[in-house]
Amino acid sequence: MDRVKRLAENCNGLQGFVIFHSFGGGTGSGFLSLLMERLSTEYGKKPKLEFAIYPAPQVSTSMVEPYNSILMTHTTLEHSDCTFMVDNEAIYDICRRNLDLA
Repeated sequence: MDRVKRLAENCNGLQGFVIFHSFGGGTGSGFLSLLMERLSTEYGKKPKLEFAIYPAPQVSTSMVEPYNSILMTHTTLEHSDCTFMVDNEAIYDICRRNLDLA
Protein backbone atom coordinates (compact mmCIF):
# COMPACT_ATOMS: atom_id res chain seq x y z
CA MET A 1 0.00 0.00 0.00
CA ASP A 2 2.98 2.29 0.56
CA ARG A 3 3.86 2.12 -3.13
CA VAL A 4 0.30 3.04 -4.12
CA LYS A 5 0.42 5.99 -1.70
CA ARG A 6 3.72 7.19 -3.18
CA LEU A 7 2.40 6.93 -6.73
CA ALA A 8 -0.82 8.73 -5.78
CA GLU A 9 1.13 11.53 -4.08
CA ASN A 10 3.15 12.07 -7.27
CA CYS A 11 -0.05 12.66 -9.27
CA ASN A 12 -1.13 16.24 -9.90
CA GLY A 13 -4.80 15.33 -9.91
CA LEU A 14 -5.60 11.73 -9.06
CA GLN A 15 -8.85 10.83 -10.80
CA GLY A 16 -9.20 7.20 -9.72
CA PHE A 17 -7.84 3.71 -10.22
CA VAL A 18 -7.89 1.27 -13.16
CA ILE A 19 -7.42 -2.35 -12.08
CA PHE A 20 -6.76 -5.43 -14.24
CA HIS A 21 -7.09 -8.84 -12.57
CA SER A 22 -8.62 -12.30 -12.52
CA PHE A 23 -11.39 -13.46 -10.21
CA GLY A 24 -10.20 -17.05 -9.89
CA GLY A 25 -6.52 -16.77 -8.96
CA GLY A 26 -5.21 -16.41 -5.43
CA THR A 27 -3.22 -13.24 -6.12
CA GLY A 28 -5.77 -11.81 -8.56
CA SER A 29 -8.61 -12.26 -6.12
CA GLY A 30 -7.23 -12.56 -2.59
CA PHE A 31 -4.65 -9.79 -2.67
CA LEU A 32 -6.89 -7.57 -4.74
CA SER A 33 -9.76 -7.95 -2.26
CA LEU A 34 -7.51 -6.49 0.40
CA LEU A 35 -6.22 -3.79 -1.93
CA MET A 36 -9.75 -2.74 -2.95
CA GLU A 37 -10.80 -2.46 0.69
CA ARG A 38 -7.73 -0.35 1.47
CA LEU A 39 -8.25 1.88 -1.57
CA SER A 40 -11.83 2.50 -0.44
CA THR A 41 -10.60 3.38 3.04
CA GLU A 42 -7.66 5.57 1.97
CA TYR A 43 -9.15 7.23 -1.13
CA GLY A 44 -12.88 7.09 -0.38
CA LYS A 45 -14.65 8.69 -3.32
CA LYS A 46 -11.99 8.06 -5.98
CA PRO A 47 -13.55 5.74 -8.58
CA LYS A 48 -12.24 2.23 -9.09
CA LEU A 49 -12.63 0.80 -12.59
CA GLU A 50 -12.02 -2.95 -13.00
CA PHE A 51 -11.24 -5.10 -16.02
CA ALA A 52 -11.61 -8.68 -14.83
CA ILE A 53 -11.43 -12.22 -16.15
CA TYR A 54 -14.03 -14.52 -14.62
CA PRO A 55 -13.27 -18.27 -14.45
CA ALA A 56 -15.24 -20.74 -16.55
CA PRO A 57 -15.71 -24.36 -15.40
CA GLN A 58 -14.78 -25.77 -18.82
CA VAL A 59 -11.28 -24.24 -18.74
CA SER A 60 -10.67 -24.27 -15.00
CA THR A 61 -7.05 -24.53 -13.88
CA SER A 62 -7.64 -24.85 -10.15
CA MET A 63 -10.06 -26.50 -7.75
CA VAL A 64 -10.37 -23.30 -5.70
CA GLU A 65 -11.30 -20.95 -8.58
CA PRO A 66 -15.03 -21.02 -7.69
CA TYR A 67 -14.30 -20.13 -4.06
CA ASN A 68 -11.88 -17.35 -4.99
CA SER A 69 -14.35 -15.89 -7.47
CA ILE A 70 -17.21 -15.87 -4.95
CA LEU A 71 -15.10 -14.03 -2.39
CA MET A 72 -13.84 -11.55 -4.99
CA THR A 73 -17.38 -10.97 -6.29
CA HIS A 74 -18.45 -9.88 -2.81
CA THR A 75 -15.56 -7.40 -2.61
CA THR A 76 -16.29 -6.10 -6.11
CA LEU A 77 -19.92 -5.42 -5.24
CA GLU A 78 -18.88 -3.38 -2.22
CA HIS A 79 -15.81 -1.50 -3.47
CA SER A 80 -15.83 -1.21 -7.27
CA ASP A 81 -17.56 1.57 -9.18
CA CYS A 82 -17.56 -0.11 -12.60
CA THR A 83 -16.46 -3.60 -13.68
CA PHE A 84 -15.93 -4.96 -17.18
CA MET A 85 -15.95 -8.75 -17.06
CA VAL A 86 -15.04 -11.40 -19.59
CA ASP A 87 -15.07 -15.11 -18.86
CA ASN A 88 -12.12 -17.37 -19.59
CA GLU A 89 -14.03 -19.57 -22.02
CA ALA A 90 -15.07 -16.57 -24.13
CA ILE A 91 -11.44 -15.46 -24.40
CA TYR A 92 -10.41 -18.97 -25.51
CA ASP A 93 -13.20 -18.98 -28.12
CA ILE A 94 -12.12 -15.59 -29.47
CA CYS A 95 -8.51 -16.76 -29.73
CA ARG A 96 -9.53 -19.99 -31.44
CA ARG A 97 -11.96 -18.44 -33.95
CA ASN A 98 -10.42 -15.07 -34.74
CA LEU A 99 -6.71 -15.57 -34.15
CA ASP A 100 -6.40 -19.20 -35.32
CA LEU A 101 -4.90 -20.23 -31.99
CA ALA A 102 -5.75 -23.74 -30.88
